[in-house]
Amino acid sequence: MTCFLRMAQDYIFRRALREVTWVFTPVTAEIISLDTENIDDILNNADVALVNFYADWCRFSQMLHPIFEEASNVIKEEYPNANQVVFARVDCDQHSDIAQRYRISKYPTLKLFRNGMMMKREYRGQRSVKALADYIRQQKSDPIQELHDLAEITTPDRSKRNIIGYFEQKDSENYRVFERVANILHDDCAFLAAFGVVSKPERYSGDNIVYKPPGHSAPDMVYLGSMTNFDGTYNWIQDKCVPLVREITFENGEELTEEGLPFLILFHMKEDTESLEIFQNEVARQLISEKGTINFLHADCDKFRHPLLHIQKTPADCPVIAIDSFRHMYVFGDFRDVLIPGKLKQFVFDLHSGKLHREFHHGPDPTDTAPGEEVQDVASSPPESSFQKLAPSEYRYTLLRDRDEL
Repeated sequence: MTCFLRMAQDYIFRRALREVTWVFTPVTAEIISLDTENIDDILNNADVALVNFYADWCRFSQMLHPIFEEASNVIKEEYPNANQVVFARVDCDQHSDIAQRYRISKYPTLKLFRNGMMMKREYRGQRSVKALADYIRQQKSDPIQELHDLAEITTPDRSKRNIIGYFEQKDSENYRVFERVANILHDDCAFLAAFGVVSKPERYSGDNIVYKPPGHSAPDMVYLGSMTNFDGTYNWIQDKCVPLVREITFENGEELTEEGLPFLILFHMKEDTESLEIFQNEVARQLISEKGTINFLHADCDKFRHPLLHIQKTPADCPVIAIDSFRHMYVFGDFRDVLIPGKLKQFVFDLHSGKLHREFHHGPDPTDTAPGEEVQDVASSPPESSFQKLAPSEYRYTLLRDRDEL
């Protein structure tokens, strides 16, 4: 009898152990390998996809592989449906056409996609399981704050750009388009929405979207296009959310530098909003046609003391305007000259024509000297680029100096 009891107890223990083991066996998520045959189908059908562009010979890629896989396992437990979150990878040596398509210039590069649309900001955070999992959780969180009382509209954070949607009902095509746009641009704007009875006073002409700019002086703007047209809605909101003159910080410096465009920068004290407003207005007035050839930025003088020292300036000299071409830095001169029509535009044109570079090395161009005046070759050494140091680091990435390597 005792033997029988022991056998029964042993059977029950082993069965319980198997059940416990089964319960706690982690879900192993497959990292999908993308190629030219499947990439569009997989990305288009994924709510959120994080794609690792790598090369097997890259040591940073090798270090990331197990971390990426473990983060995928963690997220798969939380989002088990196949298309909720996809972790995928592209072997850039095997699929150089895909690497070129997405302008991969370093390994590993982690890019985020939403329903097939690549997000402008790639993942540049810590390469740990926790950091990657937290990043995906953040991307899956609702980017829209629901308003339960219109009185809340009077107290939004006016230091941010606010996009407010007023809808009759949440289950509508108008709101679904608004939600898609919010998922893409939530890093650039704060999105809010009101529904039904709460939104009714603002829906006198139907569902609508309102942009509330930073500060208290600028007027609100209303979207007049079709709210079921994703492209039209997205372009209008993007234009409001992504300013012509962006602030450069140590957090976004790598991203801005990697865009590869020279910087036209206003250095100003944080509290000096007047100089910033003047600069923004003159950039919009004189340089809107140059938007694709140079980045218009502003920087906090206190935080960016080192670049100022590089051009022999200090915060006491602010506001200061300069160009960083990623080879050299050039100073505009007296800030007040920005109000002279065409002066700022000529400064940028002189960069593109090479005049700034020539004059720093050889003195004024012959066309800038008085008739009969002898032209002297004046050697000088312009300050080297300061912001180039914010570019992706060789201690974190394998950098492809020449894109033809792909």
